Amino acid sequence: MDFGATPLLVIWEVTQACDLACDHCRAEVNPASDPGELSTQEGMQLLEEIKSFGNPLMVFTGGDPLKRPDLYELIRHSVGVGLRTNVTPSATPLLTRQAIDRFQECGISRMAISLDGPDAASHGRLRGATGTFEAAMRALRHARDIGLDTQIQTTVTRWNMNRLGEIAELAADVRTRLWSLFFLVVTGRARLDDDLTAAEYEEVFDFLGRIADVAPFEVKTTEAMHYRRFLAQKAHHSGRPGTPGSRTTFRTAGVSDGRGFVFVSHTGEIYPSGFLPVSAGNVRTDRLTNVYRNSGLFRMLRDPGRREGKCGRCDFVKICGGSRARAYALTGNYLAEDPRCIYEPAAQATLLAS
Repeated sequence: MDFGATPLLVIWEVTQACDLACDHCRAEVNPASDPGELSTQEGMQLLEEIKSFGNPLMVFTGGDPLKRPDLYELIRHSVGVGLRTNVTPSATPLLTRQAIDRFQECGISRMAISLDGPDAASHGRLRGATGTFEAAMRALRHARDIGLDTQIQTTVTRWNMNRLGEIAELAADVRTRLWSLFFLVVTGRARLDDDLTAAEYEEVFDFLGRIADVAPFEVKTTEAMHYRRFLAQKAHHSGRPGTPGSRTTFRTAGVSDGRGFVFVSHTGEIYPSGFLPVSAGNVRTDRLTNVYRNSGLFRMLRDPGRREGKCGRCDFVKICGGSRARAYALTGNYLAEDPRCIYEPAAQATLLAS
């Protein structure tokens, strides 16, 4: 796929309203809806514009999408124009069996549920509310029972990195199709002391690489582009060079903020990522396709030659490129090297040549 012309993934934050108060929330949501969020008609026009890209995956996210009274109408329109459509509801009392049944009836391809710990105490620690673990598990099991595909989303922090194996067991039990691990970007409510060190990233990558070889689900990382570098190194040292990892890793090789990925905020701002809040336009005044393909910001982010520091001289820049969101969050420069990558290109080149 030509990521300069078409994103693999389009995320629309349909609202920032949510009844949870998660510690790591990038959006700093609150229960009330923003009166400036896109209207139903504007949302439908946006979905038609997204379809003009071709066939990207369309994801409704939030906040909690279920806080929008027109959510099912928007989902039906998305599916109706031919978009593969996913939804990421919050595990609150709004996520009833009837709501999940309606997702399936409207044509949702997959429902994504956040699960940040293997039990109520560990999951609830990040969520700011009681009962969220039980609600998440009920939703996942009901979706399993009715045949609706699910995706489990886990934000990796130093508080749960040693319990990921237990979460993987739950993922297998509910027969999820994809385990998507979000690596913390210190934006919104996220705190620096919750983040992993560069060395701890490598520990988690090692675990994920072993899990991906045997799990009944696929494994994907978000804002940890250097997991692809880790897998490529693993393949090299095993004597099996080439494109490494699972089918998911192959499909997402090279995808990063603004490259294969675009995020539309609840008010229509066009961002390279929900974790990189630098706007290149607004769908109320600009065409999303034109902004993605031609804006200076997106073109710069897609150019591996513009990377700075060790990311700029890295031999894995085309499959990785580092997290632009993390670089921006921790340095103020979205072209800087990823501060959570332990890899040193020059040292590795010397080692391989010796």
